[in-house]
Amino acid sequence: MIIGVAVMIVTICVVTGFKRTVADKVAGFGAHIQVVNFDNNSTYEMQPVAVTDSLLTKLRAIPHVASAEPFATKPGIIKTDDAFQGVVFKGLPLDTLHEYDFSRTSVGFWQDNLCEGSMPVSPNEILLSRYLQRALRLEVGAPVYCYFVEEEIRVRKFTVAGIYETGFIDYDRAFLMGDISVVRRLNDWTEQQASGIEVRVTDRRYMDEVDDRVFFATANRLDADGNAYYVQNLMQQNPQIFAWLDLLDMNVAIIIILMLCVAGFSMVSGLLILILDSVPFIGTMKALGATNRYLQRVFLIQAGLLIARGVLWGNIIGLGLCALQYITHLVPLDASTYYVNFVPVAFPWTGWLLLNVGTIVVSLLILLAPSALVARISPARVMRFE
Repeated sequence: MIIGVAVMIVTICVVTGFKRTVADKVAGFGAHIQVVNFDNNSTYEMQPVAVTDSLLTKLRAIPHVASAEPFATKPGIIKTDDAFQGVVFKGLPLDTLHEYDFSRTSVGFWQDNLCEGSMPVSPNEILLSRYLQRALRLEVGAPVYCYFVEEEIRVRKFTVAGIYETGFIDYDRAFLMGDISVVRRLNDWTEQQASGIEVRVTDRRYMDEVDDRVFFATANRLDADGNAYYVQNLMQQNPQIFAWLDLLDMNVAIIIILMLCVAGFSMVSGLLILILDSVPFIGTMKALGATNRYLQRVFLIQAGLLIARGVLWGNIIGLGLCALQYITHLVPLDASTYYVNFVPVAFPWTGWLLLNVGTIVVSLLILLAPSALVARISPARVMRFE
């Protein structure tokens, strides 16, 4: 029972932590909700939409919205003397961060994952990933040339202001971050044009609610250039990743069922031994007038105390191991495979409570059948053998 409960708690905490960590990293690169041009294709060369101050104010006023800000993306190629790499330049409004809480914006995500140097503060500076920095052999402060291929090749010279690392290799190898004005000048856009608007929510639990409100705020509406707005949330942007994460729930269910079966068989065998060892006691109590239901209740109470003790120690061990991993990151992972550098842990207290209550209830229900063995013990037969 102790080992089973500990394994179930560790499983829930690790899977929940893993799903949250991966989802937060995906949201960091693309936000929880995006408002883009309806005519976009599935590339990073996006059609522009008008992002007016009135529209941003309207979106920021929606409950549970942490920030709403324009963004722009542009595919390009970074080339050095001995290497080159295809990249996506992501432009964000670096000059308007003072307008609202910095940590809640898309730029705040890059700041949180900054591991060397500083954030770019001018259009001539960029933030490069650790993967690209190693592949291209660049250091903080180094100049770098980025080529943008259109009808004619445009070259821009940047300075590496800082290095970030998220562990999400699929994105780290592609994205570099700079000022949105760079993309606007490359595409000949106005100051109010962008690839779209990134809307971040205060808590992912409110994403569906905010998604609906953003949709109704932009539905059936055209910008000044006649472009229609299109709203897509995090799951719609990355269906493969979230389909994979949803499969983890099946693994959790299988592990919990297996652990409950093992714990149930252990408790059944323990109760049978306890009943068989107490046959003289049962016979004597029946001779004195005790009913079968009363005796069955006695053994169920004893079994319940053993279950409670097992659940208590299982919680101590399981939560202790999770707390140790949460604090020390003792168990590492291969980021190229799992998108994180260590085993992430979260503490879903609602799920933890349901797991404990469910374990106790299911174990007691399993013990109802073997406890009925008390009714088959005859006091006359017990007295005769005694």
